[in-house]
Amino acid sequence: MNRVRRGYTSRRRRTKIRLFASAFRGAHSRIIRTTTQQKMRALVYSHRDRGRQKINFRRLWITRINAVIRENKVFYSYSQLIHNLYKSKLLLNRKILAQITISNRNCLCTISNKIVK
Repeated sequence: MNRVRRGYTSRRRRTKIRLFASAFRGAHSRIIRTTTQQKMRALVYSHRDRGRQKINFRRLWITRINAVIRENKVFYSYSQLIHNLYKSKLLLNRKILAQITISNRNCLCTISNKIVK
């Protein structure tokens, strides 16, 4: 049986890993074994944090809406505003409501007053 020379295949695989880990510091970008471990860990973190990002943005939108509601002396809380939105069948999600609060605060007050009436 012939001897298999694996230099080209291994080198190609390792350069792919090194390109991925080129921004890592120290041995994490130089030594192949630690580089592969760091690559796996980075991919796990990126997958996890895509989910966390959705949660964090939703939390930010809720905080912005709640702050404007309490600042403008609307007589109910954030949860009651959302409840009244669903009851009146207005399809405004939290992202849109947060953008409305940033751009035009009076608009949110008029929306809330229409809902109450």
